Amino acid sequence: MVLIGLVVLAFYLLLSALSALAVVTLWRLRPDPVTTAVVGVSVAVLLGYVSFRFGTVQLLGQLDARDLSPAESPAIHRVLGRLADEMGIDPPDLKLARFSAPNAMALDPLGRDVIVLDTALFRLLDVDEFEALLAHELAHLERKDGLTQSLVASIGQTFVGIGYLFVSPVTFLMTGVALGTAWIRGRPREWHETIPGRIRLGLETFVGVFGFGFTVFIRSQSRKREFAADARAAAVTGNPLALASALRKLERAAQPRWGLSPLWVYGEVEMEDPLSELLSTHPSTDERVERLAAIAEQSATRIEVQ
Repeated sequence: MVLIGLVVLAFYLLLSALSALAVVTLWRLRPDPVTTAVVGVSVAVLLGYVSFRFGTVQLLGQLDARDLSPAESPAIHRVLGRLADEMGIDPPDLKLARFSAPNAMALDPLGRDVIVLDTALFRLLDVDEFEALLAHELAHLERKDGLTQSLVASIGQTFVGIGYLFVSPVTFLMTGVALGTAWIRGRPREWHETIPGRIRLGLETFVGVFGFGFTVFIRSQSRKREFAADARAAAVTGNPLALASALRKLERAAQPRWGLSPLWVYGEVEMEDPLSELLSTHPSTDERVERLAAIAEQSATRIEVQ
């Protein structure tokens, strides 16, 4: 145990020294703060863009979707073309796939944008609801929501990684001292009870809290974009209640028929606790329907009776 403790201590001390050397080197080579920020953001944007494009192409391939041609469904393509004209964007390609539950997905790989539709939507939604759902997905493509979210996440992760790099010498040092002394004392499982172990856990908690806060921020922006896409679809179609009805049908179709929990997980698992709401990428259906109903109420024509 003494030998293992010494080897573990030496290994982590080496990691701490190498990371400290990297931090000192970067600090000495640092340009002015403005240039550093510009370079950092540029690299993060480039990495986020490449990751998003490749990830979208990979996801599209995994869906095993087939093309829905204008010859096969001219009515849907006419509706799609009309909505795209009103939004001032090029009509995306339409593809069909089979999801675990009825849904639609807007993707923007390199080239032409794509909307993937679940085959169950054609029997589940009426004409107005289907049009409203198409308008919602077009709104995501119009605003480039997927790409924007990916770039923001990449920028945040880059700066979190830089921050972790600067604290890594202390993290490696405390980890090595805690594990090494615990092995030398013959109680390796009690490393976290030592003072260095507690410092290391404190650093880990600090980084975890910071990362959790950034995740909450990203998810909140995603929920705002869903609300914005709902509002845009309501404005384009002039029928916010159609989208509200479509959302209700999708919610009911995603729930287990016999009251048993499904073996698969589809989309967001909606729970009523605040933590789940913070980490959800989509707002609750109730809140979305309430906002759409409020839009319908504001746009309703009122006739005063004398």
